[in-house]
Amino acid sequence: MVRLINKSNIDKLAAIVNKILVLQRFFTHIIEINNPQIKPCIYAMWHENQFCIYGIEDKAHLNVLISNSSDGEIIARTVEDWGFKVVRGSTARKGCVTSTMQLITRLKEGECAALMVDGPHGPLHKVKKGAYTLAKETGAPIVPVHWYSKEKTFITLPSWDKMKTPFGRCNIINIYGEPIYVNPEDNEEDVAQRLKAALFDLEKRAPEEFQKAKKLKLWKKGK
Repeated sequence: MVRLINKSNIDKLAAIVNKILVLQRFFTHIIEINNPQIKPCIYAMWHENQFCIYGIEDKAHLNVLISNSSDGEIIARTVEDWGFKVVRGSTARKGCVTSTMQLITRLKEGECAALMVDGPHGPLHKVKKGAYTLAKETGAPIVPVHWYSKEKTFITLPSWDKMKTPFGRCNIINIYGEPIYVNPEDNEEDVAQRLKAALFDLEKRAPEEFQKAKKLKLWKKGK
C-alpha cells in the first residue's frame, strides 16, 4: 500500500497545509479562559485538541513536542511558522530520551512545554507518562487545557483522535484547569488519573464558559 505521505511529496503537502492554515488564521479567534500564566509550565491536552496551542499567547517561549513521523514533519513545519519552538520525538517511544532531555532543559530555563498526552498514536484518552516525567524532573506544574466552540465551523475530522479544527470563521475558547503539581512521592498512575479527570472536567465545563464569553462579547473586545 502506498503511503499518502512520503519523502517524495512531503514538501508539496507541507506547503499546501501551511497555505490552508495561514488563510485560516484570519478567521480563527481564540480567547483564553483562566490561563494561570505560570512559567515554566507543561500545557497538557488530548491529541484531538492539539491545534489549541495556537491560542496560547506566548508562542516564542513554548516548546511543542511533535513526533518524528512524516505527518509530524508537516505539523512541525507549520508550528514553527506560527512562532513556536519544536522538539521532535516522543516521551514514550524511540528517541524519547533525547526529546525528554531537551524539554527538561528548556523547562529548567524557564520556558514552557506543550504535550498531547495521548499521542502520537493513542489509545484515545489514555494519558501517557510524558507530562508526569517532565513535572517530576523539573517541578513545573502540569496545566490542563481544552478548546471548544459551539459554532458549526468547529469540525471534527475522521481521524483516530477525532481531531477538532476550525474551518472558516470561528470563535473558540481555550479553557485551562488548575495546575497539577507532582510531588516526589506521587506515582505515575495517580498523576495520570488526576490529569485525565481534569481534562474531562474542562470538556464538561466548556459549553457553559463559551456561552458566558458569547454574552460578554469577549471576542469583539479582543480579550
